[in-house]
Amino acid sequence: MDDSSEDTGSLPFGASAPLEASLALDGDGSRIAQARHLVAAFLGKAKDHCGSPIAVATVEIAQLIVSELVTNARKYAPGPALLQLRIHGPMLHVELWDSSPVIPAHDAPDPERIGRHGLEIVTALAHAVTMEHTPLGKRIIADLALNPATA
Repeated sequence: MDDSSEDTGSLPFGASAPLEASLALDGDGSRIAQARHLVAAFLGKAKDHCGSPIAVATVEIAQLIVSELVTNARKYAPGPALLQLRIHGPMLHVELWDSSPVIPAHDAPDPERIGRHGLEIVTALAHAVTMEHTPLGKRIIADLALNPATA
């Protein structure tokens, strides 16, 4: 069964469909690898949508952001999670919904600390990061410029 999907919704004639994909996540750690593969495949399709290929470095950064978000959801949220990817103008919009209502706190940078650097990594790599409570937990949104030179 393929949990990824593209949603085009209803569009006026001649309008370009938004490029979207999602992946339902359960407690299985293999979903982290699936999420990384989804990002690579999704950004491969973005060439047709955006009119130019996405740089390999941008794909790798997006995969790292997704890996960190999914890893944190698996580690700290007791229930299911949902990863959504969407091209919104010149940005890749990454949303992760999970069942934990706890908004992660930024730890002070500490090169001696082992672990708990995920949010630091996401914040450093993303153009913007937003975290908000939802009725069933929280949503973390990370925006990444598809072409960092124009961001």
